[in-house]
Amino acid sequence: MTAFTILLVFFTAAFSFCLAFDPSPLQDFCVADLSNSGRVNGHACKDPKLASADDFFFQGLDVRRDTANPVGSVVTLLNVSRIAGLNTLGISMAKVDYAPYGLNPPHYHPRATEMLTVIEGTLYAGFVTSNPENRLISRVLQKGDVFIFPVSLIHFQFNIGQKNAVAMSGLSSENPGIVTIAKAVFGSNPSVPDDILAKAFQVDKKIVDFIQSKF
Repeated sequence: MTAFTILLVFFTAAFSFCLAFDPSPLQDFCVADLSNSGRVNGHACKDPKLASADDFFFQGLDVRRDTANPVGSVVTLLNVSRIAGLNTLGISMAKVDYAPYGLNPPHYHPRATEMLTVIEGTLYAGFVTSNPENRLISRVLQKGDVFIFPVSLIHFQFNIGQKNAVAMSGLSSENPGIVTIAKAVFGSNPSVPDDILAKAFQVDKKIVDFIQSKF
């Protein structure tokens, strides 16, 4: 192998590695100016001289949320919209409260890998690999256990215990986004035509209409 070939391989590998991560910030921080409509793959920065501790602070994560809803769970997402100081830092977090047998329904984050830690209770959690395998990778998680959900893969958590459960997640984007599968498919606005969904799910249109009515 010539010196040129070795150099070419090195730079190709280095360039590929760089593309796998967000670019490093060019300043200490970039507190989001949420009143500015300008966007450059994120929020515009406010004058750093105007930054305060409140831009990097959130209070009340210890408060249990009301899980009296059809799925029995509530997600508190701390992204750039709630903590302006997260802008450009490439990280966010979430707390999930589960009622007994509560479900965080199948969903995915288009811009983030998730690392979930069980704080209280027992969860059954898993994700599904992409086509064509569509393999379910799952396990039961106890207090203190950690599970990873790779970026853009559909995943879920289900409280299999008779008591409340709590989990905390770290996400590799300040704005990870979320697409809840059932809501996206059956609750879009305007609705996806029921004949399309009936053919996709191989069920009668009346079943599709019934499910759409729930959203």
